Amino acid sequence: MNENSLLEMRGIYKSFPGVKALQNVDLTLREGEIMALMGENGAGKSTLIKVLTGVHVKDSGDIFIKGHKDAVQIRSPQEAQQVGISTVYQEISLCPNLSVAENIFIGRGEGRMVNWKNINQRTKTLLDSLGIAVDPTRQLGSCSIAVQQMVAIARAVDMECSVLILDEPTSSLDESETEKLFGLMRDLKARGVGMIFVTHFLDQVYEVCDRITVLRDGQLVGEYDIAEMPRVQLVSKMLGKEVDDMADIKNDSPSFSAKDSTPLYEAKALCSNQGIKPFDFHLRKGEVNGFTGLLGSGRSECVRAIFGADKVTGGTVRMEGKEVNINKPIDAMKNGIAYLPEDRKRDGIIGDLSVRENIILALQVKKGFFKPFSRAEAEKFADEYIKLLDIKTASTNTPIKSLSGGNQQKVILGRWLLTHPKYLILDEPTRGIDVGTKVDIQKLVLKLASEGMSVTFISSETDEMLRTCSRLLVMRDRRLVGELTGDQLTQNTIMNTIAGGESNGG
Repeated sequence: MNENSLLEMRGIYKSFPGVKALQNVDLTLREGEIMALMGENGAGKSTLIKVLTGVHVKDSGDIFIKGHKDAVQIRSPQEAQQVGISTVYQEISLCPNLSVAENIFIGRGEGRMVNWKNINQRTKTLLDSLGIAVDPTRQLGSCSIAVQQMVAIARAVDMECSVLILDEPTSSLDESETEKLFGLMRDLKARGVGMIFVTHFLDQVYEVCDRITVLRDGQLVGEYDIAEMPRVQLVSKMLGKEVDDMADIKNDSPSFSAKDSTPLYEAKALCSNQGIKPFDFHLRKGEVNGFTGLLGSGRSECVRAIFGADKVTGGTVRMEGKEVNINKPIDAMKNGIAYLPEDRKRDGIIGDLSVRENIILALQVKKGFFKPFSRAEAEKFADEYIKLLDIKTASTNTPIKSLSGGNQQKVILGRWLLTHPKYLILDEPTRGIDVGTKVDIQKLVLKLASEGMSVTFISSETDEMLRTCSRLLVMRDRRLVGELTGDQLTQNTIMNTIAGGESNGG
């Protein structure tokens, strides 16, 4: 172990049934260093953190901590704390009904007789030393999320952690709260604490971190000094695409003649309670466009605002030139908008219902549950879309949970097509499904557009976006940062726009 290293993980492997989550991963953290741990969804970040904190036990590999002669065994979160590793999660894991002081000292063996005056004074001294302005006797639940996170960090510091893991700590914070958190992180850095900072926000990485470790598909891509890693290079490392890959995949979607007509859908300064900055957006009849950006950039939040799935907090919407109010999904459906969500398991399928029942669900909601379809009507609808989408199922009665992921996705797509929407939103429609089904869905999207349906398509796979979309809206840090059409639709331009067009890490 290097003398200035605080933590070294060497050759870490971790598998779950059917999944190699980590394969031969190394990680090094030095004293007084803030290191960003980065990678797209499924890269292995969460698994690596859980191995380090004892939530998962590694299959093989070694973990070395400064001050310990041999490799340490971490089989539980308690054992992680004993060797000086603490974690502050995005979801605060403290007790909101207790005071700030009680949260900092809970479970610390004060015995039956607790000297609260002493505890409160020790808490005040600790908070003052870290520049955290909060009354120790205040109930934690009445504090802002930012203050709650700082209290969690103060608890970790008081328990003499040398390695602090911050897992998406800024995702619920505004800019001023984030700055306060960064101030605290810099203070801890000066004291020699090493921090692993897990985030999707590129700007924050370049503002506060010294080094970056990138994972992809459960493997280490590399460790890089921040000053030597231009943003566009970082994006390419995370996505697994070479920056100089000039492959310009030509768009196959038909060209539409109605370019000067009134947009089918138009939003001005639309925003929601999920933190996306107000954005303008329009879509013409028969157009396929898409939102692109890294995971966490705000792609899904934009379309959820369009569909009314998140609470809309501002902006105006027009459909075919006429102002409409879309505050909840039923409003969107009545205006001819359909939405296939990103998480089909949570928001899409109803596992215990049959294929038939899942297909007719959206149309039944639109019609009203007090006007149920007859069994014959439902069978007719289901048969039509099973045939159209080539859904592999024994019968319309088969429970959807027994179908493969790709066929489940086709059922959800059939559900929305049955409502005959003017505007179809597809969020990650091909994630986790086989290549053949992916191609089927891409072809279907282009066919629907050629028949006049408007489509917004979101995919983490840039190639797929380039094959289906004639216009891409680029997101970064919950903000719309660019719009690409025509010759701009290349891997290179997309990655440069996501990275902010930076040529260096400044």
